[in-house]
Amino acid sequence: MTTEATTPTGGATPSGAGPLGRVRDRAQLGLCAALALAGVVVVVDASRLGHVTSSNDPIGPRAMPFVVGGLLLLVSVLFTLDVLRGGVGEAEAGEDVELGQRADWRTVGILAGAFALNALLIEPLGWVISGSLLFFLSAFALGNRHHVRGLAVGIALSLATFYAFAIGLGVNLPAGILQGIL
Repeated sequence: MTTEATTPTGGATPSGAGPLGRVRDRAQLGLCAALALAGVVVVVDASRLGHVTSSNDPIGPRAMPFVVGGLLLLVSVLFTLDVLRGGVGEAEAGEDVELGQRADWRTVGILAGAFALNALLIEPLGWVISGSLLFFLSAFALGNRHHVRGLAVGIALSLATFYAFAIGLGVNLPAGILQGIL
C-alpha cells in the first residue's frame, strides 16, 4: 500500500521517501527504535546490579547484561543505517503458508490457554504436571489426536527437563504436590 505525493517539480514520489528519493520503511525504523529501547533498558538494569565478585568469578554478574545491552544498541544503530541507506529485508517466501487464508484463531487460543494454564499451575502442581499439560495441550492444538501417546511423551519430556535442570544445571524447578516423590 503505497501512497503518492507530488513534488514541487510535478513528479510523483512515494510518501516516506528520503532526500534521494529512497523509500524508508517506517516499520523497520520502528523495529530499530524498539531494539535501541531494549538495549537501553538492559544497560540501565545492568547498572543497577550490585558489584559482586568472588575468587571463582572475578567478573561478576554485571558483565553479561552490559554485553547484551551494548550489542542490542550496536545492532539497532547498524540496522538504522541500513534502513536509512535504502536497505530492505528479503520478502517472506511463504514456503507452505497459504497467505490468502485467515489465521487459525482456535489454535492460537488453545496455545495461549496452555501457556496461561502452565503459568497458573506450575507452583501448586509442580513442573512435571504443569509441563505435561503444556506439552499435551500444545500437541493437541497443533493437530495431535493420539491423546495417550501425547500425554506419555509430555510426562517423559517434563521429567527429563526436571532432572536435567536439577542435576545438570543445579536449578530446582517447582516440584509442587510431587515434592517428596521426585
